[in-house]
Amino acid sequence: MPAPSLRLTLACLAISAFLMSLPAQAAGPKLESSDAMIPSGDPGIELFVRNKHPAGTQKFPSDRILLFVHGATYPAETSFDLPIEGVSMMDLLARRGFDVYLVDVRGYGRSTRPPEMNEPPEKNKPVTSTETAAHDLGVAVDYILKKRRVSKIDVMGWSWGTSIAGLYTSEHNAKVDRLVLYAPQWIKQPAVPVDPGAPPLGAYRLVSKDSAKARWLKGVPEDKQATLIPPGVFEAWADATWATDPEAAKHSPPMLRAPNGVFSDSVNYWNAGKAQYDPGKITVPTLILHAEWDADLPSYLAQNYFKQLTNTPYKRLIELSEGTHTVMMEKNRMQFFHELIGFLDEEKPLALK
Repeated sequence: MPAPSLRLTLACLAISAFLMSLPAQAAGPKLESSDAMIPSGDPGIELFVRNKHPAGTQKFPSDRILLFVHGATYPAETSFDLPIEGVSMMDLLARRGFDVYLVDVRGYGRSTRPPEMNEPPEKNKPVTSTETAAHDLGVAVDYILKKRRVSKIDVMGWSWGTSIAGLYTSEHNAKVDRLVLYAPQWIKQPAVPVDPGAPPLGAYRLVSKDSAKARWLKGVPEDKQATLIPPGVFEAWADATWATDPEAAKHSPPMLRAPNGVFSDSVNYWNAGKAQYDPGKITVPTLILHAEWDADLPSYLAQNYFKQLTNTPYKRLIELSEGTHTVMMEKNRMQFFHELIGFLDEEKPLALK
């Protein structure tokens, strides 16, 4: 039998692990949530923005305000504000005292779809480029700066959203307090040659739920797949995501429209061995989060990107175990949350205050 001190240590570790596994829906203050459609600056295009924060609080310092932007295919709302065991990632942050926002760039979620997306995809060139998406992110940043009367906020991007947020920050460091990049997009090695026989990219693509599930589980060991996603989460996420596209149900099976601007940029930059922007121009504290089973954007991309952050005051790269490109909705999502909140909660060096 273990010695008393060892038994006590083991018991404390077990209790700590249990508490960390709890969904925390019973903890924290009551939250207020609001949705807004804001003008993009382009005629007829509005952007969807959601906000959650502790009820009764209207004033937040810059380092307690966080804006999240999504990736290449799915909207921010269903990836960042999907309740899992009663609480979403957005809820967890808001209950820690953060003023949390998400934005859908044009063509995604509840934001306006460019008119080209209402025509057959082959009739038009790809819509919603990274540059356009960075503009939309900037519109949301300015909306929040004015609303909260602050000069800068924290910004977080996921997947393609890291290119959106990274490009924006490299040009607007003064408006960003801290930057979080979750599964960063970077230069493929070796370069991916263009298939001369491939048809031209259309304005958008159609995505099925089955293809989304297969993509989610790609790269996960077969014996780990059954327990990776909490029960019912994929179905709830897929139903909520496809419901954001009013045209999805017109197909059988339902198909989600996703802009192809990201693929056009990938062909011209990341797959061709060229950077679309210079991470060396980012001058704010930066956290990179990545998961070991990410088949979409493998670990070497995060590691190589990290090396390009040559002018940040400080930077951090965290590799999460047993997670995919979508780790923040999986069994180890609390690992993701604890690393994120640890970075956002920590004291900055005096020189940066």
